[in-house]
Amino acid sequence: MMSEQLFDLGQIVATPGALAALEGTDEAPMDFIKRHASGDWGCAHEDDKELNDDAIWDGTRIFSVYVTKNDETLYCITEADRSSTCLLLAEEY
Repeated sequence: MMSEQLFDLGQIVATPGALAALEGTDEAPMDFIKRHASGDWGCAHEDDKELNDDAIWDGTRIFSVYVTKNDETLYCITEADRSSTCLLLAEEY
C-alpha cells in the first residue's frame, strides 16, 4: 500500500453510521481515510479505480469502497473541489 497523500482531503467528516460500524473493531476512521488519500481505492469497481487515478490530476470526485472487519461497506468520497472528504456507510449514500 502507498503511504504518500496524493490529493487534498479538505474537511474530513464521518457519518454517525460509519462511526457506529467501526465500534467494537480495532479499525479507526482515519485508517480508511489514509488508505483513500494514498490511492488505495479498496474494493471499488475497476472502472471507478481508473476514474480515481484520473481524478487525482483532473480534479473530479474521488470514490473508494472498503469493507470493515464486521462486513460493513464504507464509502470514502472526496468532493471534486477538494473541500471535504466523507466516510459513510454504503446505504447512507
